[in-house]
Order: sequence, then structure tokens, then C-alpha cells
Amino acid sequence: MTRPTNTQFAVAAHVLLLIVDAGDRPVSSERMAGSVQASPVYLRRVLGRLRAGGLVTSRPGPHGGWQLTRDPAAISFGDVWRAVHRDEPVLGLHGPAEECPVGAEIGGLMRGIQDRITNAIEDELDQTSLEDAVLAYQR
Repeated sequence: MTRPTNTQFAVAAHVLLLIVDAGDRPVSSERMAGSVQASPVYLRRVLGRLRAGGLVTSRPGPHGGWQLTRDPAAISFGDVWRAVHRDEPVLGLHGPAEECPVGAEIGGLMRGIQDRITNAIEDELDQTSLEDAVLAYQR
């Protein structure tokens, strides 16, 4: 059985690196959608989260497009993760019946695991900036 995969982080990283690669020129949504092979609706959702996270800005018009809000060295992949996964837990937790002896205890245990996993992911992703990624693929 194939499980659905959330690709927002990968798409976000891809489009941010397209923006870095473009230098001072804004990057159009059309160019991004073609490069990441995503629907415009999905791409707008990802870009909206990046904007809400303070990582990108856009300007309309024929010479408009998307740009970073700060230097690529100042944006970590952790920042990207937090922008696209805000308020989304890494694990899918459920609401067990409190009258169940296991259910009464499992929630706290699972929330603790969830918090440690989230912190580990963010700590690891904070180690690499967009600039680091560009330098790595330019080798």
C-alpha cells in the first residue's frame, strides 16, 4: 500500500533555491510550477506558507515574481520546515478514550515523543542554510 506523502517541504526548498539562483530577478510562479512539476494551486499554497513565514515576498505585474526577504545565508532549512509545517504534527496522534487505562496515559507519552522528534528535525535542518545548499550543488 502506498502512503500519501506531504511534499510541501521539498517543493518549498526547490522554489527557494530557484529564487536564490535567479539573484536579484524575481521568479514567476509559472517558472516555479514548471520546475517543480506542481499544480499552480499547490504551488500557491506552498508560497503562501513561505510568505506567512516571512521567507518570501511577491510583486505583481509583468516584471513581478517572488523574491527572498533576506539573505540566503540567513534562511535555514529549519526556517523552511517551520513555515510549511506550522501547526502540523510530525506524527498523526489520535484522541484515545480516557476511560481506557492505556488511552489515559498514551496521549502524554506520544506528545513527548512528538516534541522530541520535532525538535530533532528542526535542529538538524537548522544546520543547513539556503546558501549552504547552493554551494553544495554548485560543486
